[in-house]
Amino acid sequence: MNITTNDVLEVNQAFYDAFAAGDYAEVEKLWARIDKVSVIHPGSAVIHGRKAVMKSWQEILKNSGGSQIRCANSKAYILGETAYVVCTEVFPEGRLIATNIFILEEGDWKMVHHQAGYCNPVRQGASDTNKSLH
Repeated sequence: MNITTNDVLEVNQAFYDAFAAGDYAEVEKLWARIDKVSVIHPGSAVIHGRKAVMKSWQEILKNSGGSQIRCANSKAYILGETAYVVCTEVFPEGRLIATNIFILEEGDWKMVHHQAGYCNPVRQGASDTNKSLH
């Protein structure tokens, strides 16, 4: 099997397309079937387990009916049968930074973790010596 970062980026984009469309069934299909999944929504505590994670997405999509979310600046990394994408989530109200982790499950990339959080805008000429939280 020839695994490329483009394969991972396509699944990542499919997640954001389903999120934007408010399509819970499609979001659910993109998550791994195993119970060892988790999600951290902005400002939220970690949610563990497939049932709880899917319930959180169902609530988000039910309440929002879709979103004007757009994924930008995606960068994929593959580590054997695990991959992750770091990207920017762009909303009309602002931006979040996100990490999405995927595993190969029965030959398909499936999400096992999503975390999105607030980020400070990058300033032109900012150095790596800025203070950070960790």
